[in-house]
Amino acid sequence: MTSLKTPLAAALFATTAALSAGAADLPLKELPGIADRDHWLPDEVNQDGALEALQAATGGDAIPYAGTQENPLQIALIYPSADVSDFWARNYMALTKRLDQLGIKYETREFASRQVEHSLQATYASQVDQDADLYDFVIFGPSELATQADNIDKLSANPDLTTFVWAFHTPLKYLKTQPAGWFDFSSAYGAIKICDYMVERLGKDVTYAMNRGIPGITDNQRSGDFKDCVAEKGNWNVVYEHYGEYQREGGFEGTQLILQAYPEAKVIHNANTAMSMGSVEAQVAIGKEKDIFSTGWGGTGLELDAIRRGELDATPMRMGDDVGAATAEAIKAHLEGRQDELPLVFLGRITVAHDNMSIEEIDSLEKEAFRFSGVGALER
Repeated sequence: MTSLKTPLAAALFATTAALSAGAADLPLKELPGIADRDHWLPDEVNQDGALEALQAATGGDAIPYAGTQENPLQIALIYPSADVSDFWARNYMALTKRLDQLGIKYETREFASRQVEHSLQATYASQVDQDADLYDFVIFGPSELATQADNIDKLSANPDLTTFVWAFHTPLKYLKTQPAGWFDFSSAYGAIKICDYMVERLGKDVTYAMNRGIPGITDNQRSGDFKDCVAEKGNWNVVYEHYGEYQREGGFEGTQLILQAYPEAKVIHNANTAMSMGSVEAQVAIGKEKDIFSTGWGGTGLELDAIRRGELDATPMRMGDDVGAATAEAIKAHLEGRQDELPLVFLGRITVAHDNMSIEEIDSLEKEAFRFSGVGALER
């Protein structure tokens, strides 16, 4: 494989590297609790209006790239797309279809792993870093943020690459070089959305259990913030917390244990799609799916199908294709030399999908969320 970098793209990388190296210039503003966090919040690092502008461009009709390309852009994607969640596949489709709409020529190479294959991801990151002359952009979906922080730093510091991070929105303070952009949905915001919905629907003094993911920022927000919220707003009591490592098997095994040892738990909180599917499977196997109120995370096609079947009850639903489409818009901005207009952190929209919605309401949400990748569960 030989380098196909365009002269325009190559000219922008030095500028991108200089901008992304500006971690010393952050934060732009300080919010309460900043000293206690190892990361910045989006509002601490985004320029006023930048997020809203990119959200508007992402949700609106495509305005084609007005420049010219001698060769297709070369894009590397390193992410745990071999797992059950279709988040990665859908956003790959959203990215590429939006690039098509923008009239940007590109070629991609995917480096797939499972969520727990941290070492494999590190190997991929080193490979892309060493072969940086072959790529223009690298999109990195970390298996876990702290675990992959050194690899994010390494890729971001490479002057031949423009690095974007998917599925995290918490820029780490200790990175020497910030990536050019973080693209995600706010897990903290989603936790509050599902908390408010469940406390309003189920009331106070509820006993529940949790299938948590992997210790780290994502689970601290998806599970930890949910736990704090339902305790504060509903006086809910958690009787068991199982770490299922974001795997279907972890959700299945955790739910089996909960059903056997903690029958008083009438709600099971799951921190991602894979664990929620495993949890549902364990409940269906013994006919308990109607007795337990189960949540998913993300509103993926698999989760929505489970809600339609009456097996899953609610999920904080991301307008899923926003991340991929926004990344395409950011690539266009870099090609046009407008990267200083972009937010450091992009956030997609979240609402709650639930079993009290009509099929038509769920279908409408799904069409909006998956306007590029298509409705229904993906063939995997």
